[in-house]
Amino acid sequence: MEARPTSRPGPTLGDMDLGLSGKVAVVTGASKGIGLAITQGLVAEGARVVAGARSSTPELDELVSSGAVLFESVDLSEADAPARLVARTAEFGGLDILVNNVGAVAFRFEGFLSITDDDWLDTLNLSFLAAVRTTRAALPLLLERGGGNVVTIGSVNAFLPDPPVVDYSAAKAAVWNLSKSLSKEFGAQNIRFNTISPGPVATQLWLGEHGVAATAAKNLGVDIDTARDQVVASQGGFSTGRFTQPSEVADLALILASNRAGNVTGADFLIDGGLVKTL
Repeated sequence: MEARPTSRPGPTLGDMDLGLSGKVAVVTGASKGIGLAITQGLVAEGARVVAGARSSTPELDELVSSGAVLFESVDLSEADAPARLVARTAEFGGLDILVNNVGAVAFRFEGFLSITDDDWLDTLNLSFLAAVRTTRAALPLLLERGGGNVVTIGSVNAFLPDPPVVDYSAAKAAVWNLSKSLSKEFGAQNIRFNTISPGPVATQLWLGEHGVAATAAKNLGVDIDTARDQVVASQGGFSTGRFTQPSEVADLALILASNRAGNVTGADFLIDGGLVKTL
Protein backbone atom coordinates (compact mmCIF):
# COMPACT_ATOMS: atom_id res chain seq x y z
CA MET A 1 0.00 0.00 0.00
CA GLU A 2 1.53 3.26 -1.11
CA ALA A 3 0.88 6.26 1.12
CA ARG A 4 -0.54 9.29 -0.63
CA PRO A 5 1.06 12.71 -0.12
CA THR A 6 0.47 14.22 3.31
CA SER A 7 0.88 17.86 2.28
CA ARG A 8 -2.15 20.10 2.06
CA PRO A 9 -1.97 22.55 -0.87
CA GLY A 10 -5.11 24.45 0.08
CA PRO A 11 -8.69 24.16 1.29
CA THR A 12 -10.35 20.80 0.75
CA LEU A 13 -13.77 21.69 2.10
CA GLY A 14 -15.01 23.15 -1.16
CA ASP A 15 -17.05 26.31 -1.01
CA MET A 16 -18.32 25.76 2.54
CA ASP A 17 -17.69 28.87 4.61
CA LEU A 18 -16.53 27.71 8.02
CA GLY A 19 -16.42 31.23 9.43
CA LEU A 20 -12.84 30.78 10.62
CA SER A 21 -11.42 33.85 8.92
CA GLY A 22 -9.85 36.12 11.53
CA LYS A 23 -9.97 33.49 14.26
CA VAL A 24 -6.89 32.77 16.36
CA ALA A 25 -5.87 29.21 17.12
CA VAL A 26 -3.22 27.32 19.06
CA VAL A 27 -2.10 23.99 17.61
CA THR A 28 0.26 21.68 19.50
CA GLY A 29 2.51 19.22 17.70
CA ALA A 30 2.13 21.48 14.69
CA SER A 31 5.30 20.84 12.72
CA LYS A 32 4.32 17.64 10.91
CA GLY A 33 1.64 15.03 10.39
CA ILE A 34 -1.85 15.77 11.66
CA GLY A 35 -0.80 18.95 13.47
CA LEU A 36 0.78 20.42 10.34
CA ALA A 37 -2.28 19.50 8.24
CA ILE A 38 -4.56 21.23 10.76
CA THR A 39 -2.32 24.31 10.81
CA GLN A 40 -2.30 24.44 7.01
CA GLY A 41 -6.07 24.02 6.93
CA LEU A 42 -6.68 26.81 9.46
CA VAL A 43 -4.44 29.19 7.51
CA ALA A 44 -6.22 28.29 4.27
CA GLU A 45 -9.51 29.24 5.99
CA GLY A 46 -8.12 32.65 7.00
CA ALA A 47 -7.25 31.90 10.61
CA ARG A 48 -4.01 32.82 12.38
CA VAL A 49 -2.18 30.14 14.29
CA VAL A 50 0.28 29.90 17.15
CA ALA A 51 2.07 26.66 16.32
CA GLY A 52 3.90 24.72 19.01
CA ALA A 53 6.46 21.96 18.47
CA ARG A 54 9.95 21.04 19.59
CA SER A 55 11.35 22.04 16.21
CA SER A 56 10.03 23.48 12.97
CA THR A 57 9.94 22.02 9.47
CA PRO A 58 10.22 23.60 6.00
CA GLU A 59 6.45 23.29 5.58
CA LEU A 60 5.79 25.12 8.84
CA ASP A 61 8.50 27.69 8.09
CA GLU A 62 6.65 28.53 4.88
CA LEU A 63 3.50 29.29 6.85
CA VAL A 64 5.46 31.40 9.34
CA SER A 65 6.91 33.44 6.47
CA SER A 66 3.37 34.21 5.30
CA GLY A 67 2.70 36.05 8.58
CA ALA A 68 -0.29 33.86 9.44
CA VAL A 69 1.62 31.61 11.86
CA LEU A 70 3.78 32.22 14.90
CA PHE A 71 6.09 29.36 15.81
CA GLU A 72 7.03 28.63 19.41
CA SER A 73 9.69 26.02 20.07
CA VAL A 74 8.37 24.11 23.09
CA ASP A 75 8.73 20.73 24.73
CA LEU A 76 5.18 20.22 25.94
CA SER A 77 6.28 17.53 28.37
CA GLU A 78 7.68 20.40 30.47
CA ALA A 79 5.15 21.76 32.95
CA ASP A 80 5.58 25.44 32.07
CA ALA A 81 5.73 25.04 28.28
CA PRO A 82 1.96 25.01 27.53
CA ALA A 83 1.38 28.36 29.26
CA ARG A 84 4.33 29.86 27.38
CA LEU A 85 2.87 28.65 24.09
CA VAL A 86 -0.62 29.97 24.78
CA ALA A 87 0.79 33.34 25.87
CA ARG A 88 2.00 33.94 22.31
CA THR A 89 -1.64 34.44 21.26
CA ALA A 90 -1.42 37.95 22.74
CA GLU A 91 0.49 38.86 19.59
CA PHE A 92 -2.65 38.05 17.59
CA GLY A 93 -5.00 39.71 20.08
CA GLY A 94 -6.72 36.74 21.73
CA LEU A 95 -7.69 33.12 21.33
CA ASP A 96 -10.67 31.35 19.78
CA ILE A 97 -9.57 27.76 19.09
CA LEU A 98 -7.29 25.25 20.78
CA VAL A 99 -6.24 22.05 19.05
CA ASN A 100 -4.51 19.61 21.40
CA ASN A 101 -2.62 17.33 19.06
CA VAL A 102 0.77 16.55 20.61
CA GLY A 103 1.41 12.99 21.74
CA ALA A 104 3.74 10.05 21.30
CA VAL A 105 3.51 6.28 21.40
CA ALA A 106 6.10 3.67 22.32
CA PHE A 107 5.68 -0.05 21.77
CA ARG A 108 5.94 -2.26 24.87
CA PHE A 109 6.67 -5.61 23.23
CA GLU A 110 8.05 -7.06 26.46
CA GLY A 111 4.64 -6.70 28.11
CA PHE A 112 3.01 -4.86 30.99
CA LEU A 113 5.46 -6.10 33.64
CA SER A 114 8.34 -4.45 31.79
CA ILE A 115 6.78 -0.97 31.91
CA THR A 116 8.33 1.13 34.65
CA ASP A 117 6.85 4.04 36.56
CA ASP A 118 9.07 6.36 34.52
CA ASP A 119 7.65 4.88 31.30
CA TRP A 120 4.12 5.46 32.53
CA LEU A 121 4.92 9.01 33.64
CA ASP A 122 6.56 9.86 30.31
CA THR A 123 3.51 8.68 28.40
CA LEU A 124 0.97 10.36 30.65
CA ASN A 125 2.97 13.58 30.70
CA LEU A 126 3.03 14.10 26.94
CA SER A 127 -0.12 12.29 25.80
CA PHE A 128 -2.44 13.47 28.60
CA LEU A 129 -1.02 16.15 30.90
CA ALA A 130 0.16 18.29 27.98
CA ALA A 131 -3.49 18.60 26.94
CA VAL A 132 -4.54 19.29 30.55
CA ARG A 133 -1.99 22.07 30.93
CA THR A 134 -2.56 23.64 27.53
CA THR A 135 -6.33 23.63 28.04
CA ARG A 136 -5.92 25.13 31.51
CA ALA A 137 -3.81 27.94 30.04
CA ALA A 138 -6.23 28.53 27.17
CA LEU A 139 -9.53 28.57 29.06
CA PRO A 140 -9.22 32.05 30.61
CA LEU A 141 -8.58 33.48 27.13
CA LEU A 142 -11.53 31.61 25.65
CA LEU A 143 -13.76 32.83 28.47
CA GLU A 144 -12.54 36.38 27.88
CA ARG A 145 -13.47 35.97 24.22
CA GLY A 146 -16.99 34.89 25.16
CA GLY A 147 -16.58 31.35 23.92
CA GLY A 148 -14.51 29.12 21.71
CA ASN A 149 -13.63 25.60 20.73
CA VAL A 150 -11.24 22.96 22.00
CA VAL A 151 -10.57 20.02 19.70
CA THR A 152 -8.34 17.27 21.06
CA ILE A 153 -6.79 14.57 18.92
CA GLY A 154 -7.17 11.28 20.74
CA SER A 155 -6.75 7.79 19.35
CA VAL A 156 -8.69 4.72 18.41
CA ASN A 157 -6.73 3.07 21.22
CA ALA A 158 -8.89 4.93 23.74
CA PHE A 159 -11.49 2.22 23.18
CA LEU A 160 -9.41 -0.34 21.29
CA PRO A 161 -6.74 -1.04 23.94
CA ASP A 162 -3.79 -3.14 22.90
CA PRO A 163 -1.10 -4.65 25.17
CA PRO A 164 1.89 -3.24 23.20
CA VAL A 165 0.51 0.28 23.74
CA VAL A 166 -1.22 -0.20 27.10
CA ASP A 167 0.09 3.05 28.61
CA TYR A 168 -0.74 5.09 25.49
CA SER A 169 -4.22 3.55 25.36
CA ALA A 170 -4.87 4.51 28.97
CA ALA A 171 -3.64 8.06 28.37
CA LYS A 172 -5.91 8.51 25.36
CA ALA A 173 -8.90 7.16 27.28
CA ALA A 174 -8.16 9.82 29.90
CA VAL A 175 -8.08 12.49 27.17
CA TRP A 176 -11.56 11.47 26.01
CA ASN A 177 -12.87 11.50 29.59
CA LEU A 178 -11.36 14.93 30.25
CA SER A 179 -12.95 16.45 27.16
CA LYS A 180 -16.37 15.06 28.05
CA SER A 181 -16.13 16.44 31.58
CA LEU A 182 -15.03 19.90 30.44
CA SER A 183 -17.86 20.02 27.90
CA LYS A 184 -20.28 19.82 30.81
CA GLU A 185 -18.52 22.40 32.97
CA PHE A 186 -18.06 25.06 30.29
CA GLY A 187 -20.99 24.45 27.95
CA ALA A 188 -22.98 27.34 29.41
CA GLN A 189 -20.01 29.64 28.74
CA ASN A 190 -20.19 28.84 25.01
CA ILE A 191 -17.01 26.73 24.96
CA ARG A 192 -17.27 23.43 23.12
CA PHE A 193 -15.01 20.42 23.68
CA ASN A 194 -14.76 17.54 21.22
CA THR A 195 -12.28 14.79 20.47
CA ILE A 196 -11.21 13.00 17.31
CA SER A 197 -10.04 9.39 17.47
CA PRO A 198 -7.95 8.51 14.42
CA GLY A 199 -6.88 5.01 13.58
CA PRO A 200 -3.53 4.59 11.82
CA VAL A 201 -2.72 7.71 9.80
CA ALA A 202 -0.29 8.02 6.89
CA THR A 203 2.29 10.08 8.78
CA GLN A 204 5.93 9.64 9.73
CA LEU A 205 4.70 8.42 13.13
CA TRP A 206 3.29 5.36 11.41
CA LEU A 207 5.16 4.99 8.14
CA GLY A 208 8.47 6.81 8.70
CA GLU A 209 11.93 5.27 8.94
CA HIS A 210 11.61 5.05 12.73
CA GLY A 211 7.82 4.91 12.86
CA VAL A 212 5.37 2.36 14.23
CA ALA A 213 5.55 0.06 11.19
CA ALA A 214 9.36 0.06 11.21
CA THR A 215 9.46 -0.61 14.96
CA ALA A 216 6.94 -3.41 14.66
CA ALA A 217 8.83 -4.91 11.71
CA LYS A 218 12.06 -5.04 13.71
CA ASN A 219 10.41 -6.74 16.67
CA LEU A 220 8.41 -9.18 14.54
CA GLY A 221 11.34 -10.05 12.28
CA VAL A 222 9.58 -9.00 9.08
CA ASP A 223 10.05 -6.21 6.53
CA ILE A 224 8.28 -2.85 6.85
CA ASP A 225 5.78 -3.58 4.08
CA THR A 226 4.72 -6.80 5.79
CA ALA A 227 4.36 -5.04 9.16
CA ARG A 228 2.29 -2.29 7.55
CA ASP A 229 0.04 -4.84 5.84
CA GLN A 230 -0.44 -6.60 9.18
CA VAL A 231 -1.67 -3.30 10.65
CA VAL A 232 -4.15 -2.95 7.79
CA ALA A 233 -5.34 -6.53 8.36
CA SER A 234 -5.59 -6.24 12.16
CA GLN A 235 -8.99 -6.31 13.91
CA GLY A 236 -10.57 -7.50 10.66
CA GLY A 237 -8.87 -4.83 8.58
CA PHE A 238 -9.74 -1.34 7.36
CA SER A 239 -13.05 -1.34 5.50
CA THR A 240 -11.52 1.23 3.15
CA GLY A 241 -8.32 -0.76 2.73
CA ARG A 242 -6.05 2.20 3.48
CA PHE A 243 -4.60 4.48 6.13
CA THR A 244 -6.35 7.76 6.91
CA GLN A 245 -4.70 10.86 5.44
CA PRO A 246 -3.68 13.74 7.74
CA SER A 247 -5.75 16.18 5.67
CA GLU A 248 -8.86 14.08 6.36
CA VAL A 249 -8.34 14.38 10.10
CA ALA A 250 -7.66 18.10 9.61
CA ASP A 251 -10.93 18.65 7.74
CA LEU A 252 -12.86 17.07 10.59
CA ALA A 253 -10.98 19.19 13.14
CA LEU A 254 -11.76 22.38 11.20
CA ILE A 255 -15.47 21.60 11.05
CA LEU A 256 -15.55 20.92 14.80
CA ALA A 257 -13.69 24.19 15.44
CA SER A 258 -16.25 26.12 13.44
CA ASN A 259 -19.82 27.17 14.11
CA ARG A 260 -20.92 24.66 11.48
CA ALA A 261 -20.82 22.26 14.43
CA GLY A 262 -22.29 24.85 16.76
CA ASN A 263 -24.25 22.49 19.01
CA VAL A 264 -21.79 19.59 18.96
CA THR A 265 -19.94 19.19 22.24
CA GLY A 266 -18.74 16.37 24.46
CA ALA A 267 -18.55 14.12 21.41
CA ASP A 268 -15.86 11.87 19.98
CA PHE A 269 -15.45 11.27 16.27
CA LEU A 270 -13.87 8.06 15.02
CA ILE A 271 -11.90 8.27 11.76
CA ASP A 272 -10.28 4.89 11.20
CA GLY A 273 -11.34 3.60 7.80
CA GLY A 274 -13.70 1.16 9.47
CA LEU A 275 -11.03 -0.49 11.64
CA VAL A 276 -13.34 -0.70 14.66
CA LYS A 277 -16.19 -3.06 13.88
CA THR A 278 -18.19 -2.75 17.12
CA LEU A 279 -21.13 -0.39 17.69
